[in-house]
Amino acid sequence: MKQVVQNYKSGELAVLDVPVPGCKPGGVLVRSAYSLISTGTELMKVSEAGMSMLGKARSRPDQVAKVMQSVATNGVPATYRKVMGKLDSYTPLGYSLCGVVEQVGAGIDGVQVGDLVACAGNEHALHAELNWVPKNLYARVPDGLAPRHAAFGTVGSIALQGVRRGEPQLGEVALVIGLGLIGQLVVQLLAASGVRVVGADPDPVRCELAARLGAAACGDPASAAVETAVAELTGGLGVDQVYLAAGGGSNQPVELAARLCRDRGRVIDIGKCRLDLPWNAYYEKELDVRFSRSYGPGRYDPEYELEGRDYPIGYVRWTERRNLACFLDLLARGSVDVEPLISHVADFDDAVETYQSLKDGDRKAVAVLFRYPRQTAEAEEAKAPAVAVPSVNVKPAPARAANSSVRLAFVGAGNYATSMLLPHLAQRDGVELSTVVTTTALSAANAQRKFGFAEATTDLDAVLGDKSIDAVFVVTRHSSHAELTRKALLAGKAVFVEKPLALTEDELAGVLAAVEESGNDRLQVGFNRRFAPLLREARQRFGTRTGPAHLRYLVNAGRLDHGSWYLRQGTEGSRFAGEGGHFIDTASWLLDADPVSVYATATSGNEDLQVVLRYPDGSTATLGYVTSGPSGFPKETLDLIADGRALRLDDFVRATVYDGRRRQWVSSRLPKARDKGQNAELAAFIKAVRSGGPMPVPLESLVATTAATLAVQAGLAAGAPVTLAEAR
Repeated sequence: MKQVVQNYKSGELAVLDVPVPGCKPGGVLVRSAYSLISTGTELMKVSEAGMSMLGKARSRPDQVAKVMQSVATNGVPATYRKVMGKLDSYTPLGYSLCGVVEQVGAGIDGVQVGDLVACAGNEHALHAELNWVPKNLYARVPDGLAPRHAAFGTVGSIALQGVRRGEPQLGEVALVIGLGLIGQLVVQLLAASGVRVVGADPDPVRCELAARLGAAACGDPASAAVETAVAELTGGLGVDQVYLAAGGGSNQPVELAARLCRDRGRVIDIGKCRLDLPWNAYYEKELDVRFSRSYGPGRYDPEYELEGRDYPIGYVRWTERRNLACFLDLLARGSVDVEPLISHVADFDDAVETYQSLKDGDRKAVAVLFRYPRQTAEAEEAKAPAVAVPSVNVKPAPARAANSSVRLAFVGAGNYATSMLLPHLAQRDGVELSTVVTTTALSAANAQRKFGFAEATTDLDAVLGDKSIDAVFVVTRHSSHAELTRKALLAGKAVFVEKPLALTEDELAGVLAAVEESGNDRLQVGFNRRFAPLLREARQRFGTRTGPAHLRYLVNAGRLDHGSWYLRQGTEGSRFAGEGGHFIDTASWLLDADPVSVYATATSGNEDLQVVLRYPDGSTATLGYVTSGPSGFPKETLDLIADGRALRLDDFVRATVYDGRRRQWVSSRLPKARDKGQNAELAAFIKAVRSGGPMPVPLESLVATTAATLAVQAGLAAGAPVTLAEAR
C-alpha cells in the first residue's frame, strides 16, 4: 500500500510503498476514503523539517531538553547516534480520516466490514491507504453524512474539547483568536451553543468566512475593530471566554486575551502559541487559564488508546471517542458545516505536490483533503441514499359525473390562497366556491366574506364526506400537504395541492398508496410556471429539438422575514423543499423528460443552492437557488440552449428566442402584467374536473418532480450525486 512520509532530517516528503498493517485484536483495519491535512499542525511539522539543525533546535526547545538529559545519562556519542538515527528516519503524517472497515479484529463488536467510520490519532489515522485503528479511536459515521465531511472528525473533536473546557453558557460572549481550521470550528460550535462570538485574525478572507459561519463580528487583532465589537457586545465589560486557536511565536494573542477578557474570565489554549503571560494583567483580573488537551480525556493514555479500556461515563462524560461521535452527530444534523472550510481536494497520489504548494504559500487554504480513488466512490455510494421514483399503478374508478358548476372546497386560506388562487376562481364562470376549511374560525369567516364561499367551517371530515363537492384545494402549510391529499383522494375528490406534494419519501409513498387503494388519480400539484403564457409561447417559437439541451435557471429567492414559518425546517422542511419543485417541473417540461439523477451543493446553512439535473438524452439543467442576491435583481431568469438555438426568459416579463446569429422573436410585457401561469393552470384543472378528461400534468411527472426535489436534500447530506431510480 502507499503512505505519505517525511524525513525530518532532510525535509524530504514522499509517497512510499509500505507493507499493509495487520488487523490486530482490539481494532479494525480501515481503507481510507478521505484524509484531512491539518494546515496548522502538519504544515508546522513540514516547515520545521526544512530548517537547519539550529533552526530545528530553536523551534523545539522541549526536544532539546530531552537531548541534554540523554547526554547527561548516556554520554555524547550514544546520544548523537540515537538522535541522528531518529532524525534520519521516515515518519508518518496525518491524524484525521474517514474510511470503510475492511477487516474487524478479535474482541470488536458494534461495527462490521463495509461500515463507514471516522478515525483519529497521529499513529492510527495516517495519510495511508490502510490503517489499523484501535476501538477507542474510531466512531461510526451517521447515515447521510458525506465521507469528506466525516474526515473532519478528529479536528472537530479538538475544537469540541476546547469549547468544553471553556464551559460556555447561553448568552455569553466569546473571543476566538486565530481563525484557521480549529478556530473556524470553534466559532461554529460556540454559535450553536448560544454564545455570541467575536473572531480575530489578520487574514480578511478568514474573517469573512467566520462571519458567514456564525461570528457576530470579526477583524484584524491589530486594528480597533475587535475591541470595538467586544465593547458593543459586552457593554464594555469584556468577553466571558477567550479561545487561543492561533499559532506562531507572537505573544500578541495572550496579551489581547488579557485586555479583552472580563474580570475572572476564562482563557483556553487550544492551539500552540507563545504563552508569556503578562503577570499583572492576568493577576489583576484573576483570569482562569485553561489548557485543552487534544481530542479529550483518554489522549496520551495507552491503556485507553491502545488497549481499549474506556472510562466509565459516570466519571468521564466526554472521552476521545465520545467527542468524536458527538462531532459527527453535529455534522449530520447540520449544526456544524465544514463544506465552506474545504479549500481543495487533492488526489492522494499528488500528496507531495500538495504539501509543497501549501508550504511554499502557493495555495492558501483552511482545510485540504486527500481523496483515495479506489475507495472514495464506494464510500460515497454507500452513504448516498437512493431516492426512488415510485411507479404509479392505478385502475381508475369510473368517473363521477360533475355538475355543470364545479363545486370546490378550500382547505387553508392563507396569503397564497387568497392572493394567487381565489381571486381567479371567484371570477370564473362554472365554479362554485362551496366550503372553506381552516383551523381557526375567524380565518374561515374572513375567506367566506371576501370570496363568497357558501359555508365556512373547521370540520374537514364533514367536507370530505360531502358528496356534492367535486374538488378539494389543499393550500395549508407544507407539513400537512401529503396527509390532507391522501385523505381527499380516499374520499374520491379531485385534488389540487399546492407545492410540495410531500416532504419525505414515505409521505410520497402514502399519497400513491391512496391513489392505488381508491383508484382515484385526479391529482394536480401547483406547478404553475409551465402554464405561464409567455413561457409557453417562447417554447412554441423555439420548436422541437433533436439534440441534448442545456438549461440554466437562476432563482433570486431573497431573504425571508424573521419569524416566517418557511424557516421552520424542523417541521416544514427546507425552503427549497417547499418551492424547489416549481423550478424542477419547469425544467422537465421544457426538456420534455423526467430527470434521472440529481447533484446538489450549497453554501453554509444550505441557503444558496446549486442543483444539477441530468436527463435521459444527456440534457442537463442547472438550477441556482439563492437567497443572498440583491432585491433589485430579477427573481427568475432562464436560458435554454440546444441545436444552435436559444430561449431566454427574463422574470416572466420578456422572452427572446435566438436562431443562429439573430433574434427570431421577442415579446415583452409590463412588469405589472407578469403572469406566472396560475390562472391558466386553474382553468386547466377546472376543465379536467368538469369533463372527466386527463389532469393537466400526468401523475408520473408529478411524482418524478417530487422525488427529484427530495433528492436535493439527500444529495446535500451525502455530498454525492443521487440516482433517481424507479422503485421496484
